[in-house]
Amino acid sequence: MRMRDLNRDKSSTIAALTGKQVLITGTTGFLGKVLLEKILRTTPGVGGIYLLMRGNRHFRDATDRFREEVIRSSIFGTLRHELGQEGFEALIASRVHCVTGEITAPRFGLTRADFAALADKLDVVINSAASVNFREELDRALEINTFSLENVAKLCELGGNIPLIHVSTCYVNGYRAGDIHETSEGPVGLALPEGPGRFYETSALIERLQRLVEALRRQYEGRALKAKLIEHGAKEAQAAGWNDTYTFTKWLGEQYLYKVMRGYSLTVVRPSIIESTLREPSPGWIEGVKVADAVLMAYARGKVAFFPGKRAGVIDIIPADLVANAVLLSTAEQLLEPGQHRIYQCCSGGRNPLMLGDFIDHLVAEASSHHGDYDKLFNAPPRRRFTAVDKRVFSSVAMCVQVALTIVGAILRRLGRRGKLRARRNIDTAVELSKIFSFYAQPNYCFHGDKLLSLSKSMGAVDQELFPVDAGVIDWQHYIRQVHMPGLNHYALQGQPSVRAQQRREEVKTASKNLTATEA
Repeated sequence: MRMRDLNRDKSSTIAALTGKQVLITGTTGFLGKVLLEKILRTTPGVGGIYLLMRGNRHFRDATDRFREEVIRSSIFGTLRHELGQEGFEALIASRVHCVTGEITAPRFGLTRADFAALADKLDVVINSAASVNFREELDRALEINTFSLENVAKLCELGGNIPLIHVSTCYVNGYRAGDIHETSEGPVGLALPEGPGRFYETSALIERLQRLVEALRRQYEGRALKAKLIEHGAKEAQAAGWNDTYTFTKWLGEQYLYKVMRGYSLTVVRPSIIESTLREPSPGWIEGVKVADAVLMAYARGKVAFFPGKRAGVIDIIPADLVANAVLLSTAEQLLEPGQHRIYQCCSGGRNPLMLGDFIDHLVAEASSHHGDYDKLFNAPPRRRFTAVDKRVFSSVAMCVQVALTIVGAILRRLGRRGKLRARRNIDTAVELSKIFSFYAQPNYCFHGDKLLSLSKSMGAVDQELFPVDAGVIDWQHYIRQVHMPGLNHYALQGQPSVRAQQRREEVKTASKNLTATEA
């Protein structure tokens, strides 16, 4: 059954959103674009969509930035085709309103009057703004993922209990092991007092982190300061029970909202690893390189052949269109039944687990048989298998190889060769990737999204077709080989030179360096 054949008049979600004024943050990001496109395509009767965006050095205000960075995106190709260019532009002009503001600034940087006027217009707020950098400086991660929520919460309060849909991540559960359900849990690595309504009191922890940031600012500056903020952010996160600064500060943000929005309408939507779209608006649409893709690309380019991971572990991937649907179902529910706190996890592990070993096997099989179809990924069939090994084995082997290559490099430099050996660069790449992503490749947990599936069922058959969230329908072999890898090559790497062209460029650069060294 195609979407256009469904009786949209029977959709509870479309009915709930029709005529409503919606504020969305984070629409310059991957998920934000998928979400905006879905609303415009399925719910043209929405009253208005307000997009909070800051200007930058390229664009002076939100409107200019929206025109260049958002609406020109290929994700809107289906909608442009369906409506025609004139109809598409008319829909944008009548529904989309850009608000120039900075989410981390008090009142978004707006005047009191403008902030109040914005709050007065809105029926619901969807917050998908975040820093998803796993190696973010501690102060920046706190600012975006935690402190900015004070401004969002104040907007909802000023508007008279505007429902808030906050996009978080399943990985706020940190190092917690076993079955992970849709609840708020405390940290593994430290004890915090629990407040009424299932939140954890984090004020003292945050104050300590702020003192740490100030101490580092007094002691360092420039690049040294940035490096220390990244280093100490990771240390603090791991000591408290999280893999990285991103997931740590997202958990802190959740706890803040649970505390200050008691009695208000709040839904937290936690996706797992968001990857390319399953079906809508076109299969495989993706922007940028995501968690699983960084290692995939390193393997494709011959930089990584082994990586710390558990073949029998579940790598929890969820297509972006399913996440957007989860957000919209949650939005409709809060509009229809406000005044509650809800947590939904949009994930695949508990419903349709993808084992890391299967993910690797599908990747290698596709690379071996169809590498020529992926000019941005592969130059030739992979010469080696991609092997997942125990983390301790990886660390030991990597260290031994690094030491050996350091010695070889020193000898070659004495003979007049400059630069780092390609083999050394490759092992360094594997080690750096392992610091960031190995946690996600050797899971001791399984995420469950039973409440989200129940919500989907409660909204009726039409909404289950229009806004599917069930990862149980995914054929992982088909998704990885016929959807995700083609999407990565076509969309995420669009505009980049082929791997062969990049390699030729590197060879010329290396030859030039060696010639210069010989002449000297």
